[in-house]
Amino acid sequence: MRIVIRNRQKTIPIDLPGLRRQIRQLAELARRREPDAPAWEEVVVHLLDDAAMAPVNQAIMGHDGPTDVITQRYDPLPGEPEGLQGELFVDLEWAARKAPVRKGWSLEQEILLYLAHGCDHLTGSDDLTPPERRAMRRRELRWLKTLERHPFIRPAQPRTPKTAGAKEQA
Repeated sequence: MRIVIRNRQKTIPIDLPGLRRQIRQLAELARRREPDAPAWEEVVVHLLDDAAMAPVNQAIMGHDGPTDVITQRYDPLPGEPEGLQGELFVDLEWAARKAPVRKGWSLEQEILLYLAHGCDHLTGSDDLTPPERRAMRRRELRWLKTLERHPFIRPAQPRTPKTAGAKEQA
């Protein structure tokens, strides 16, 4: 399975190899739900901020403003190899606001929850009714408990003033 990550946000420093390992694990857990289905060919994950997520939400869902995650699943066209192709649009700015609201929950956990939810949708799960939503959430939280964790949020680099070559004034 090919995993492509497009980081279109600048707020949260992401270690792409660490995140790719987490996505691969989540995709494998989700894939177990439909063992007879063709293998997953490619998943593209778009890491967005609110400003980039809002037009995606409008175009795909018809809703105004940003949201946490949007999933798109594509079946192969005639002549293409069999296998699932999908896209996950994940709003990291949204996750940064929501993670502190959950007691004992980190930003990484919030992002992983959105990715698990997206992978769950890629396998055909739906959350249109309360029982479907509860079943999905239970499954996704179970997946998060089984992950081998690979940290993927890098520490923020301290910003240094641009004073190279300038003399210090007393």
